[in-house]
Amino acid sequence: MTTFPNSPRLLKGGLVLVDPTTSAVQRVISLQYNSDTLTRTLQVKGAGAEEGDRSEALRLTGPAVEEISLEAEIDATDGLEAADAQTARLGIHPQLATLEGLVHPTSTQLLANDSLARSGTLEIAPMEAPLTLFVWSKNRIVPVRLTNFSVTEEAFDAALNPIRAKVSLGMRVLSVDDLGFSHRGGSLFMGYLQNKEQFARLTTAGTFGVLGIGGVT
Repeated sequence: MTTFPNSPRLLKGGLVLVDPTTSAVQRVISLQYNSDTLTRTLQVKGAGAEEGDRSEALRLTGPAVEEISLEAEIDATDGLEAADAQTARLGIHPQLATLEGLVHPTSTQLLANDSLARSGTLEIAPMEAPLTLFVWSKNRIVPVRLTNFSVTEEAFDAALNPIRAKVSLGMRVLSVDDLGFSHRGGSLFMGYLQNKEQFARLTTAGTFGVLGIGGVT
């Protein structure tokens, strides 16, 4: 059965992994199903944090710290119905492993650091992860760091491979305070912020009458 030709194409949210040095795209991870809800919290970074500091009460020290959380569902039903060999053999292990890879160093990095430690290297740099971009339409492309990851596996096949799961993702938006202005992620954050400013200019300004007052002077 063919679909209606004029039906809109459903876009999916997801994550893009980028090499922090070359900006080369390493991997695109699309969510199987878009989350019904997206929770965002913004914590103000102000200079007047201490009570009574009147000279700093209205000053901002940098972009607000933004946290994003969502729940994603992963289901093997479509693959099983299509008799996909990998799904029949492994369930949704590959999809879960891809997401879990975002919060682990690679085994190669761990072995390399172990080798350096065994050779007597005194200072070993922390392992660098790819730059992770959260994409939720073309209007929201923002650098993030995964801060929380949990999986609830809800169904299994006869071999105990998971075939349905809910994944909770918590992310902290990385701003120019974290990455700097010259970093690829920093420029993406600035684009994200400027996009918000453009949206804000499109809103209709309110009036004093709507608030039930004649003015504030």
